[in-house]
Amino acid sequence: MEEVVRAKGHENVSAEHASTFEVTTDDWLTPAGDCILAVEADRAPAEFDPEFVAACREEGARITVRFEADGHVEDVVGQGHPDLAFESERSMVGRTSEYVDERTVVVGTDQAAAGFDRDLVEALAAGAELTVTLRVEPAE
Repeated sequence: MEEVVRAKGHENVSAEHASTFEVTTDDWLTPAGDCILAVEADRAPAEFDPEFVAACREEGARITVRFEADGHVEDVVGQGHPDLAFESERSMVGRTSEYVDERTVVVGTDQAAAGFDRDLVEALAAGAELTVTLRVEPAE
């Protein structure tokens, strides 16, 4: 089961945050937003299919988030969590920690923004179109 979000890079994308990554529907980004990978997302977590959300809340669910832009591909793997709300109408956040708020879509990720391939980050800083595919697999 998966959800797809399309967004675009921005000149202020730096991807330097050590514990999170974010994609936002906002159309602006300041240099302080060092976890934000893309802006102008066409969807937010509040719009995701209820079945997808329920699958992400299952204990032991595996969530893979694929980022594709300008020929570059990056996969981030994490887990679901029973407290994932998918309520944000503005942004989605992945976290290396277990912290959950209304923006969180995956926890316990194997990397944050700072771990992304620098060629992908450069493409996003140049304004490349980004496709984000979230895929959830139930616990075995």
